[in-house]
Amino acid sequence: MTQQINGDPNENMQTGMVPPQQNHGGHEMFDVSEILSGAVNALNLYALLKPHVKDPELLDLMNRQEQFMMTEYNTIVECFQTGVKPSVSTQVYNMKQGNDFVYGLKQTPPVKPIGMPGEITDQVITSLLLNMVKSNASLKGMATTEVTNPTVRRVLADTIPNCIEMAYEISIYQNKHHYYQVPQLPESDMQQMVNAYAPVQMKQH
Repeated sequence: MTQQINGDPNENMQTGMVPPQQNHGGHEMFDVSEILSGAVNALNLYALLKPHVKDPELLDLMNRQEQFMMTEYNTIVECFQTGVKPSVSTQVYNMKQGNDFVYGLKQTPPVKPIGMPGEITDQVITSLLLNMVKSNASLKGMATTEVTNPTVRRVLADTIPNCIEMAYEISIYQNKHHYYQVPQLPESDMQQMVNAYAPVQMKQH
């Protein structure tokens, strides 16, 4: 038998009305903690890798992304701790790169793990950054569906496109330097796959 729950939806069954700073579910507590830990790890990684960067363009990219992530981290921490709208709203990250990819594969040496810090190259750095940013985007996407606090949910949802944009910027930089190559299918195969789906006819109600 299903129990009918009436009354104020903000009333906790055990303690009565829930103050904003306690308006978090169990999944939310663990997931947001993991997100914040991921943000800390990302910032630590940027700080550790910047002294090894050779290309000024890459250093500029990292500095811009790092500064943006710091502000975003503070926003998430504040709304998580208070449960209400943060003093600094989420911003929109805008990359400086164009969005042109070079398609096709060029012969390059095979990739292997480095043996010592002196072997850290810009290619190694961008691969580490891209993996970190993509990982955080996936984590935020999964976690946001478990968040019960409406403010925290909205803030986290708003940060996901920024992770995507940063990852895109890094991958474009990699592509330009042949670190990240993009193969293409033959044109006939692409056309067959692109045209494999048809739009659905909308139903009239």
